Amino acid sequence: MANPEEEEGEEEKYESFLSRVRRTVYVDELTPHASKSVVESAFSQFGTVKEVIFLPNYLGPKELPTGVLIEMESEQKAKAVIETVSQFPFMVAGMPRPVRASAARPAMFSDRPKKPGRRIQFRWVDPSDDEFDKAQRVKRLVRKHTAEAAFMIKKQLEEAEELAKQQSETVTTHHKKFELIDKLTHDGVAQELAGRYNMKCGPPYR
Repeated sequence: MANPEEEEGEEEKYESFLSRVRRTVYVDELTPHASKSVVESAFSQFGTVKEVIFLPNYLGPKELPTGVLIEMESEQKAKAVIETVSQFPFMVAGMPRPVRASAARPAMFSDRPKKPGRRIQFRWVDPSDDEFDKAQRVKRLVRKHTAEAAFMIKKQLEEAEELAKQQSETVTTHHKKFELIDKLTHDGVAQELAGRYNMKCGPPYR
């Protein structure tokens, strides 16, 4: 049993950790190509970014947009990030879809301290034990959910690739259109057409 001084120290440590959680934002739908410096630069417009922690993708393919924990300088700055990203599209590193932001949770931190007063107990379950069948059902349920999650991840990646392709084609089309307009204006063709049809058009620029 921990003595009162140790318990008090654990409570202070955990409260300090919770303060850190409250000023941290969880961001997902993030492209794997986004580096720490890119994320810091993107979110520094909201305030000082104290720390960026990328969360490993243990269950899905590595190309799946990963999540990241972004610790801001204060809880108010973290709330500002969540409110802004929730209301307006916020793109990072050219990802074809905007990122999502939400409040971080203690379970997301791998270095989280033990919650004061929490005790974890475990034991091996024998096949003849009444709890064994329950454990087996939970195991099968986890496998089912894992398969469903893998299917959704696959569809998500396919949609992201299709969206990126569409956006790339749109950008290429607009670029060609602006190049044509620039050429017509530079060569004076636009001005000639405007004069023929009694339309106003500025002089060609050189």
